[in-house]
Amino acid sequence: MKTSHLIATLGLNLAAGMAHAESTQISNLHDRNTVVGSEDLFVGHALIDPLFDSNDTRHTTGGEVTFTPGARSNWHTHPAGQTLVVTDGIGWIQEEGGEKRVIKAGDVIWTPPGIKHWHGASDTHSMTHIAIQEQVDGSAVEWLEPVSDEQYQG
Repeated sequence: MKTSHLIATLGLNLAAGMAHAESTQISNLHDRNTVVGSEDLFVGHALIDPLFDSNDTRHTTGGEVTFTPGARSNWHTHPAGQTLVVTDGIGWIQEEGGEKRVIKAGDVIWTPPGIKHWHGASDTHSMTHIAIQEQVDGSAVEWLEPVSDEQYQG
């Protein structure tokens, strides 16, 4: 499923005043509700806290995602790549055809444009990351099929 970006896919709408700001703006936490990650996009339990959306000047989106043990994103790609900043816990990331790699608090991960990958918590620990991705033609992510248990454990 192709979407404009993760925040739009999850049906989130940040403060309307942020889109056309002509001065410094503060996005208050109480204006950004936590949502449960859709079963169409995640395997297991993931919570998404939107941080910022694109606007007339900024073409990036950002969100904080917390995965419970065993939870992970579906396979997906980003047309302009993605930066992940792991803020808590231990998780895994894997590119299609590559080795599953451990990621942990303090790690910063860059996935280049068009690389099919997934990321999520390890099987024994939760993991939280901040995801930042730029939009190309209004899209920041292309969601693909779920990561099977066999692929996850592999």
